[in-house]
Amino acid sequence: MQPGRLRLMAGVLSLAAMAVPVHAATITIVMENLVISPAEATAKVGDTIEWVNKDVVAHTATAKNGDFDVMMPPTKTVTYVVKKAGSVDYYCRFHPNMKAMLKIEREPSP
Repeated sequence: MQPGRLRLMAGVLSLAAMAVPVHAATITIVMENLVISPAEATAKVGDTIEWVNKDVVAHTATAKNGDFDVMMPPTKTVTYVVKKAGSVDYYCRFHPNMKAMLKIEREPSP
């Protein structure tokens, strides 16, 4: 192998080793005592929302704009991967007084 090519490959490998991969985050939202907490959360496209239902009754996370409708059995945890940006108001279909907002930001370009 030519010395110049070897140096180029070594440089590319060292740059690749320094690159930090973008990782999706997990945002935990708890439903307990008929309250959603936090009532306002921020996520990025590709993040996972983890809804934890600590109540002994079922809940939903139903987006008013139709983006998602997640069913949560009693005392269970359910996950959902965020697919598009925007502010989404959501509520529980069984307990309409349970309301929250999810602010979803676009994932920055590399």
